[in-house]
Amino acid sequence: MLVKLKDIISYSSNKINSKNLSTKNYISTENMLSNFNGIVPASSLPYNTNVTKFSKNDILLSNIRPYFKKLYYTTFDGGCSNDVLCFTINDMNLVNPKYLYYYLSTDDFFDYVVSTSKGTKMPRGDKKAILNYELELHSFTQQLHIVDIIAYLILLLLSLLTLDFLLIFLLIH
Repeated sequence: MLVKLKDIISYSSNKINSKNLSTKNYISTENMLSNFNGIVPASSLPYNTNVTKFSKNDILLSNIRPYFKKLYYTTFDGGCSNDVLCFTINDMNLVNPKYLYYYLSTDDFFDYVVSTSKGTKMPRGDKKAILNYELELHSFTQQLHIVDIIAYLILLLLSLLTLDFLLIFLLIH
């Protein structure tokens, strides 16, 4: 079934004061890595100000220069800068967060975000347009199956990369 993103998620409106955060659970566009490569600890925190609160299983999207493909699936609670959009799933019995993360980790989604973004020097995603993105929402059981297949493929790929590095190491020495 085709649904719009706005039918299954909302932007987090919860706030947390930055004094309650650390460099390990504060996320800004600066410490999000391009091409879905996760995050690194923040180099600094904003001083005593309210930021967007995120919770485990939320999905964060860097809203500045979206072509860098900075998307992060949260496994802990924390706070993020206003330049990071926090997607909170409305009904966890309807949408598996990993399924949504994998679905949004596609060129199709990022091509859409880039094509609807505003500005030239530092383009920003259009928050309203992002919510109109359409995606295929399978049954919850199918979502779990898809997540399992993707997780297996990622594990297989990592195993192959490990073997490649081991082979190179053995050839060098």
